[in-house]
Amino acid sequence: MKKFLFLILILAIGLRFYGLSGFPPSLSWDEISHGYNSYSILKTGADQWGQKFPIINFRAYGDYPLPLNLYLTTPSILIFGLSEFSIRFPHALLGVLTVIATYFLVLGITKRKNLSLLASFLVAVEPWTLFTSRIVLQQNVSIFLLIASMAGFFNRKNNKLLFPASLFLLFLSLFAYHSTRIFSPMILVAGVFIYRNDFKALFKRKGFLFGFLASVVLAFLVLAAAIILEPSARARGQWLFIINQSAVNKIIENRDNSKFPLIISRIVYNRPTYFISEFTKNYLEYFSPKFLFINGGTQYQYSLPGYGLSYLINLPFFYLGLLILFKRAKDGSKDYRLILAWLLLSPIAGAITNEHFAVTRVSTMLPLPQLLSAIGAFFVFDYLNKKTAEKYKGLLVALYFIAIYIFAEGYLINYFIKYPKTYSWAWQYGYKQAVNYAKENYGKYDKIIVTKKYGEPHEFFLFYWPWDPAKYQNDTNAIRFYQSGWYWVDRFDKFYFVNDWQIPKSGETFVLESKGKVDCSNSRCLLITSPGDYPLGWKKLETINFLDGSPAFEIHEN
Repeated sequence: MKKFLFLILILAIGLRFYGLSGFPPSLSWDEISHGYNSYSILKTGADQWGQKFPIINFRAYGDYPLPLNLYLTTPSILIFGLSEFSIRFPHALLGVLTVIATYFLVLGITKRKNLSLLASFLVAVEPWTLFTSRIVLQQNVSIFLLIASMAGFFNRKNNKLLFPASLFLLFLSLFAYHSTRIFSPMILVAGVFIYRNDFKALFKRKGFLFGFLASVVLAFLVLAAAIILEPSARARGQWLFIINQSAVNKIIENRDNSKFPLIISRIVYNRPTYFISEFTKNYLEYFSPKFLFINGGTQYQYSLPGYGLSYLINLPFFYLGLLILFKRAKDGSKDYRLILAWLLLSPIAGAITNEHFAVTRVSTMLPLPQLLSAIGAFFVFDYLNKKTAEKYKGLLVALYFIAIYIFAEGYLINYFIKYPKTYSWAWQYGYKQAVNYAKENYGKYDKIIVTKKYGEPHEFFLFYWPWDPAKYQNDTNAIRFYQSGWYWVDRFDKFYFVNDWQIPKSGETFVLESKGKVDCSNSRCLLITSPGDYPLGWKKLETINFLDGSPAFEIHEN
């Protein structure tokens, strides 16, 4: 069995590290932000906004990501330098470690090594865990911590240190991703309830130990509540929560257009009924074949368009495994009851938002699709093992893995060949080339003006240059401001960042979002802009294309 696990790990390493710098084809603005803030902490002990060693959150763009990824990325940047590879490396490594954690998690629950190998193999090769572990995502940290925590819990009888280690890893997940800040306290409460008799027995035998553990659990829940209630921790959620201003406007519109009497309209159309309706719809979507096996997520940076998050061959096995899970939980198995609680709680963080099919927000569900698929597959195999002639058993197993190979081959061809070319625009492709051009010609121009069309250009300049974080933090020319729930940067050094509609069709004056002006009438200016957006009379120097050949940036001078 160890040999097979070793081979699965080799496969997982190959799939995650091959071409890591270039696939996906560019760094997204979230990857860039995490990378540069980690670099800034390495160099100055503070993030790019000057906050010393952030603990609860760091500001980033005003979406307040969690800090654990920053500190996990810092050693990689120290070793490899600031690059695509260095910031993606920890996540690919976590993806491999997640395969190992899955094996021990499933082994602790099922006590079957062959079933555990299949579940870990599926985690190694299926799209949900493969795609996301090749990019910088907070969820990669939280997935590993959660699975490792649960693996420690289900194997706690093998070593007395595994239970406290399990609690510690679950505690760390509070600093890994917003979804686990919601999920981890809930699964802790569910575990305490399901195993309450075990804890009572522990209290009778070892009162002090029980009291200590109870204190730890209470402290965990209090800290989790304090973190969630902290304003910066809730900043991102206020944008994404089901009941936002758009939802309120829709409720009012439905009331105004209703043919019911006013009192009935108020009963039918209000915030609680709207929340329950939208939450239920969102929640059920995450268990649908459409999400899990057919189309996947709706955001192209987290899954391949038109591909499910698990291979289609496992669709019947997953739902069969789900039925088996319900039955074993109903029959009284505490371990399976906890797994069922895990499954039922995992979509909540995604379901309370206004996004549909959000891959990252329900990442707490992992690796349960793979676990249930493995349980379903082995149920069928065990049944056929009793009913089928010996010579057909190997054939059936071979056919299953051939199907996995065919699905994986099609997925990987799309991922490495078609997807980068077709969807490079979704990854802000072209910024690296634009920054390199500006760097090579930096001394020729008094001002360098860059479009904001593709989002947060200042961050790409900071990362790809790379710009000295101390110099950036203390830049007296910088224009940074807060507006509409977001922190904007209109200038640092001699770089100016403008919206497309603020680029004049004629003349030499650009207007910034912060109302400042950039006058190029007596200055040499370089303009890095979107196609066709430049003042009359400026000279085109260069065009930077997306990988499908369509223009991304044009570079002009006055």
